[in-house]
Amino acid sequence: MDNAVTFSESPILWILSHILGALFNLFNALSSPHLWLDWLTWNNTTEDKQSLMRFIYYGASIELFFVFIFILISYTIAGMFYRPLMWRTVITLESMANRIGRFFAWGGLIMVLVQIMVIFTQRVFAVSQITLGFGLSFSFDVSWWSESLKLYNAMIIALCVTYTFVQGGHVRVDLIYSAVSFRSKKIIDMFGSIFFMLPAAILIWMYSWFFMWRHLIVPKPSASDTVDRLVMKARALRWNVETFGFSPNGFNAYFLFKMLIIAFTGLVILHAISFFYRSYLEFIEGDSAEGRHLDRDPASNTEPETLANQKMEN
Repeated sequence: MDNAVTFSESPILWILSHILGALFNLFNALSSPHLWLDWLTWNNTTEDKQSLMRFIYYGASIELFFVFIFILISYTIAGMFYRPLMWRTVITLESMANRIGRFFAWGGLIMVLVQIMVIFTQRVFAVSQITLGFGLSFSFDVSWWSESLKLYNAMIIALCVTYTFVQGGHVRVDLIYSAVSFRSKKIIDMFGSIFFMLPAAILIWMYSWFFMWRHLIVPKPSASDTVDRLVMKARALRWNVETFGFSPNGFNAYFLFKMLIIAFTGLVILHAISFFYRSYLEFIEGDSAEGRHLDRDPASNTEPETLANQKMEN
């Protein structure tokens, strides 16, 4: 939906026009999914290529941003009137963060096992290639396995970030937080999630989205391209997945790192919403709601008690 008012002319009217147009854009996307999802059944047709270009454009577009804001505002208002809905959302998003984090945390064990395998094959058996598999095997140079450790490390960082947040494992620089009242803490949490955590994640998404696709297809899409220009480029579109390595026989799937950035920002966006909802609910319902339905690991649950005991002893 075109908006006649530009941001430079009237920022407020520009924002309002996009928010009002978000409902139309959402309806248009849901009523015509083939225009942007037809590429999922890839047959290398012109329609497939055009739908992929539309998907790339709208994946980090102003239209998607305002549709997201419209849905978020509407859902938040509904949750404020019916708090069980907001609690259910918090439980669902925190449970998702925990499940994803607990699964991919095993990447640490994989890193250790791969590193041991690399050391033994290089130092003990003095071979340059490692083959794994039963029946269907795959074989790579030792340097490939050694460089693949970076992928497991990136998986832990990108996919366990919200799990660590739920568990209270991130380092927090505390200047005034511990000295203020309970409700003041919740105000600080709500402000931080809406004005720092969410905008930073959205900004990273909008830059990394096109960065990822530039390493998957040609001609390379640009954030400055309009949807019409990308559709015109679709005639020459072909898959060109990045498979080069930093060494001749080294790890060659660095496009996965670009995908992990998108996964990272998506998880942070969802958890910023979850954290805002939890902070709001605890602010409204008081001290008794603190930590309600919070699923923390046993080691994390003992930490608040330990800190409380240390304060009492001092």
